[in-house]
Amino acid sequence: MPNRADFDAANASYVAGFSAGGKPMPPKRQALVIACMDARLHPEKALGVEIGDIHVVRNAGGRAVDALRSVTISQQLLGTTEIYILHHTDCGMLTFSTAQLQGIVKERLGADDGTVYHEFSDLEQSVRDDVALLRASPLVAPGTPITGGVYDVHTGKITWLE
Repeated sequence: MPNRADFDAANASYVAGFSAGGKPMPPKRQALVIACMDARLHPEKALGVEIGDIHVVRNAGGRAVDALRSVTISQQLLGTTEIYILHHTDCGMLTFSTAQLQGIVKERLGADDGTVYHEFSDLEQSVRDDVALLRASPLVAPGTPITGGVYDVHTGKITWLE
């Protein structure tokens, strides 16, 4: 575990200055962001929010279909009223197909993978598709404002599409 010692040291430093322990569970800004797990994207910093302000759900590609369980919990139990989809440039989800990844899993792990990976070939269309999926979902509170955008990994700029 080559990172463990570094993580432990960083956490000790973080704990020494930690002052956000009294924040309530529901997010202060009543917003949820669905973003990619890509290490070059830090949604909280890009949006200028602090601990306790928003919920952030991250997964490969920032796909809404993989975040629906969290969206439901966030809205129904914790009071979020806005949703933001945040995909990014240079995303790895643009580089493979489900069939290719299923083949890799079969070859390397010997597992038959029936997973659908929700890859995409058009970045902006993937954002629009995810916004449409959430707007049509019976699991999202009616009338929820849903906005989608693209984060540029080279500049840090977010361009909102909808």
